[in-house]
Amino acid sequence: MTVEVGPPAARAAADSRIDRIYELQRRAQPRVAATDAGQRIQKIRRLHDAVMSRRDEIRAALSDDYGKPAEEVDLSEIFPVLGEARHAMRRLRKWMKPQRVAAPVSLFGTRSRIFHEAKGVVLIISPWNFPVNLTFGPVISAIAAGNCVIAKPSEMTPHTSACMKRIVADLFDEGEVAVIEGDAAVAQELLRKKFDHIFFTGSPRVGRVVMKAAAEHLTSVTLELGGKSPVIVDRTADLDEAAKKIAWGKSLNSGQVCIAPDYLLVDEAVREPFIAKLRSAMASMGDETRGVLVHDGHALSMRRLFDDALLQGAEVLSGGASKGRQFQPTLLTNVNSESAIMQQEIFGPLLPLMTYRNLDDALQIVARGEKPLVLYVFSRDRGVVQRVIAGTSAGGTVVNDTLVHFYQLNLPFGGVGQSGIGKAHGRFGFEAFSNARGVLEQPTKFSMIQMLYPPYTAFKRRLIDFTLKYL
Repeated sequence: MTVEVGPPAARAAADSRIDRIYELQRRAQPRVAATDAGQRIQKIRRLHDAVMSRRDEIRAALSDDYGKPAEEVDLSEIFPVLGEARHAMRRLRKWMKPQRVAAPVSLFGTRSRIFHEAKGVVLIISPWNFPVNLTFGPVISAIAAGNCVIAKPSEMTPHTSACMKRIVADLFDEGEVAVIEGDAAVAQELLRKKFDHIFFTGSPRVGRVVMKAAAEHLTSVTLELGGKSPVIVDRTADLDEAAKKIAWGKSLNSGQVCIAPDYLLVDEAVREPFIAKLRSAMASMGDETRGVLVHDGHALSMRRLFDDALLQGAEVLSGGASKGRQFQPTLLTNVNSESAIMQQEIFGPLLPLMTYRNLDDALQIVARGEKPLVLYVFSRDRGVVQRVIAGTSAGGTVVNDTLVHFYQLNLPFGGVGQSGIGKAHGRFGFEAFSNARGVLEQPTKFSMIQMLYPPYTAFKRRLIDFTLKYL
């Protein structure tokens, strides 16, 4: 994370505001943690209704930041937030209810329950690619768990950050929920504070910075990162459906999606018909897919990846044209596995295609890289699907589709290893922002464990032997 130091007066004012809001939330935290399900649901409903009623404001902000079409804002920003809110409101009472668990024979007579208590004051640092979705989604989970929340959205989408700040300020006292705008220096100042949990969505590089800062205070983290999410296309796949779904998954938000298909591994037996269908599917996505990259620096990175791939022998099968921050969805083949485009997450509209002769070859290519956030497989052979799942490790897996698992709130969402730590969405998000507190009650004076207290007589030694063998 680079630090961009602004004017001293501006920097001091930002630090002062951070200190003030942080102290307000620290003082409010016990009261907020004591709220019941009904009170938390009411907060979530306010946010839900505001997002619904202020759609035009949100659409305009995202259009101003980098030209997102209104329909894409509805489907990829607003709909996931509304879904997360509705899911939590319908289930929060059940999530908060203490969970009884069975006692082992050695603790016969005791009663054990799990309570989910708020972690406290939490920090959410969100990215620019889906700023509303990836800010308000975790905020809903944090509110559901009874926390005070500071959200720091990306400075790369200033209109959207300002919009979210207005919405939150209209709904909540900043001692409970607040949005703090600013650059990387503001994020670093926030990371110096002792939070009770940090939820970060972004790159593995910055994720390391966040985790290092959290370690100073032994703060727990959820890191939603990224990586190179592969797509395996088996010879038994429905090629028309695979092409259509891959084209959509790569073109959404101009490929600036952490779960976008990053590279293709196609059975060489279906290479030619699949390429023809994929080229057609990419063209059929229309002008909406010729989206705008978030800033000039990111557009330059895409051009460098593209040019480097061509220098190392890659061929363009479709697309390739760019102008300013606009870049066509581009399909590449004959890509050198050692080139930069195959060594780093692309996060843009470039899609390399490689072929394999047998499935083991494809699985070895996946295994050589870091564990991905998601692995996609297109196949109508259940045996192939099971081999892929058993032979790889990934944060999640989708069979015969792309991206849609993000909307399935009954599944955990998150990475593994390089692609992330911890899970989010639905109950998993609630649990990420909660402390699962185990409570054991001993209702009587006598317990079986007392029989093993010192002094250790011969009889007690026999009881200990019996315990070790049978209980």
